[in-house]
Amino acid sequence: MPLTDMPLDELRAYRPELTEPDDFDDFWSGTLGAARAATAAPAEFRPVPGARLTSVEVFDVRFPGWDGQPVAAWLLLPRAPGPLPAVVTYQGYGGGRGLPEEHLLWSAAGYAHLVVDSRGQGHETPDPDPARAPQWVGGFMTRGITSPAEYYYRRLMTDCVRAVDALRAHPAVDADRIVVHGGSQGGGLALATAGLAGDAVAAALVDVPFLCHYRRGADIASAGPYPELVQYLGVHRRVDPARVFGTLGYFDGVHFAPRAHAPALFSVGLMDPVCPPSTVFAAYNRYAGEKDITVWEFGDHGGGRASQAVTQLDWLAGRGLGTRG
Repeated sequence: MPLTDMPLDELRAYRPELTEPDDFDDFWSGTLGAARAATAAPAEFRPVPGARLTSVEVFDVRFPGWDGQPVAAWLLLPRAPGPLPAVVTYQGYGGGRGLPEEHLLWSAAGYAHLVVDSRGQGHETPDPDPARAPQWVGGFMTRGITSPAEYYYRRLMTDCVRAVDALRAHPAVDADRIVVHGGSQGGGLALATAGLAGDAVAAALVDVPFLCHYRRGADIASAGPYPELVQYLGVHRRVDPARVFGTLGYFDGVHFAPRAHAPALFSVGLMDPVCPPSTVFAAYNRYAGEKDITVWEFGDHGGGRASQAVTQLDWLAGRGLGTRG
């Protein structure tokens, strides 16, 4: 993938003029308030039997998300005295929580680790709102896209905030040291959660984030979910694009970023065809809290891969969010 976006100096200054919905804050305060009010029971943490993993305890989790609906997750707890700092991980597009054996880095480093399923995308958390979806066989990107109230990411982003709520209540976790984390879709969800959950988030690790500056993504991304917008509007010629991008304004990382104040470490690949660097910098340049960004000059959508994880561990330790004194 060749370099097809802006030069790095232009990216660092890139602040496009975007129109934020006038009722953005009211929309989200109402959405989260309704989700919390719909909760009938607290999160359940069920121990997973078996001794394949001897250095961590594994729990099969169900916590209340959108409309109180149960969302699956794994909780991996290192066998260490608490209360523990914690990482909440959100998944990439089309992926679910997988198996606990796939998620051992953070617990090995001494963190409690909540691995959150994505409704409808994973195998354990359905998205039981089919009536809200348009008559369109496409990806999650366009599900309910003509209405902010019915859009798929309203439900998923609500789940992500409620995951933080659930983890804060766990007795093994230090509620003041919760980090949100993810790559691609997961990075966009981490950014949204940092903007919505306020002081409940101590730091954000936002890798090659999707869900940022949708119009730019639709214009230049050559792979991944953004082209679903192009396909949708190409088929639905009577749908006003302004209506579609008006909906997306409620779910854009560029609008969550000024509301996020926790320290954040972003990453970007300058040769990323899925989340073009300009979409990442559009959000990063508006982020309100302490921030830094790791630039992978020859990185594709994988960014820095394992090298970025090493950078994240050192960055967290430097902000008092590590697991060793």
